[in-house]
Amino acid sequence: MTSFSLAEPPLFTRLRDASRVLIAGAGGGFDVYGGLPLAVALEGLGKKVYLANLSFSDLARTPLEDWLAPGVAAVEPETVGNDDYFPERSLARWLALTGRAPVVYAFPRSGVRPLRAAYAALVEQLKLDAVVLVDAGTDILLRGDETGLGTPHEDMTSLAAVAGLDDITRLVVSVGFGVDAYHGVCHAHVLENLAALQRQNAFLGGLSIPLDSQEGAAYLAAVDHSLAETPLRPSIVHSQIAGALRGEFGDVHTTDRTHGTELFVNPLMAMYVAVELPALARTIEYLPLLEPTEDAYQVARVIEAHLTARSSPRPFRPIPH
Repeated sequence: MTSFSLAEPPLFTRLRDASRVLIAGAGGGFDVYGGLPLAVALEGLGKKVYLANLSFSDLARTPLEDWLAPGVAAVEPETVGNDDYFPERSLARWLALTGRAPVVYAFPRSGVRPLRAAYAALVEQLKLDAVVLVDAGTDILLRGDETGLGTPHEDMTSLAAVAGLDDITRLVVSVGFGVDAYHGVCHAHVLENLAALQRQNAFLGGLSIPLDSQEGAAYLAAVDHSLAETPLRPSIVHSQIAGALRGEFGDVHTTDRTHGTELFVNPLMAMYVAVELPALARTIEYLPLLEPTEDAYQVARVIEAHLTARSSPRPFRPIPH
């Protein structure tokens, strides 16, 4: 059993013996960007780090030779795709600018079975000994009995897929606490869920991303680069997290996409919350029902059926202080 100490963040304790780590965006879009500070920190410890993302991009245009295996493409700076929205390619281009290996692995949206097979193929090819799922937001931490589940479809598909992998360290990291209140997430429920994981010794604590650090600088530079690459569809989530890291507070808007909504940018957004993936997966009421799914439509149907069948979800409650 892992022994933790205040002198070392538990997230890094769990990854201490890992030498080849995949950091993967769980929920699509720009989620993988949330893993960059962790990636830079692990690189500084001498580990080989790879980046991946569940993709919303049009991967149907990706040439056959760029597919490592069914369900996983290697996206590089010149990979064919949409010019106005291709987060994986944007990140690959930023990686190239920094002298890092300019490749981001992309998984097309699917059901659990093909995504797990794609992860397994990547684990084998890259000889991975750890996978860290990153969610830019907190809906991956919701159990299914809450009033609002946010946008769980891709997060839960990723969670279920990686939960089925064996003989590998599996963790979940959430960044952007409070950012998905817009989607109806009750953050009092998030805290309650983390408390339950704490009782199982599966909550690995919180960890702020320092502004004056290589990790913070890399994240801000990558986000700024992404905003320039996709001016028509900038990341709402990472715009707020980047603002929080810079010390902005309150109803601060950095993109027109948030016009008409009230934001609450705050320091907790720039903090990692880490948990043991298998323990988290066991708390999700409907996750076993996703096991046989083959495509994203089936995942949506299962989640919708679960929402319809719920008799008494936990009522929404504000954080009292």
